[in-house]
Amino acid sequence: MKRSLQALGRLKTGVMNKTESDYCQLLELRKRAGEIAWYRFEGIKLRLADNTFYSPDFAVMLSTGEMEIHEVKGHWTDDARVKIKVAAEQYPFRFIAVKPKPKKAGGGWEIEEF
Repeated sequence: MKRSLQALGRLKTGVMNKTESDYCQLLELRKRAGEIAWYRFEGIKLRLADNTFYSPDFAVMLSTGEMEIHEVKGHWTDDARVKIKVAAEQYPFRFIAVKPKPKKAGGGWEIEEF
């Protein structure tokens, strides 16, 4: 059986992939509903160690003033999972990962907190 290998697509900084764009629409709806005061795509960079950084997909400020970090994933790599766990241990933000649920499972988003 022949398997095709697919490289992780890297878009230019500041450009959303389809999953991130879909999630951004949800954030915008939540902002309009008053749940979110502010959000920014790739707006912050967190230092984890010397020469090691984590750039989350979205920095989100709730209407309560609380800050959250939202990571949008279609698929997790080991490196990405380690970085979000290390960041969650070092920074006083709520770290949330979201993954789209399949349409046949009703759609929406799977949410995981760190």
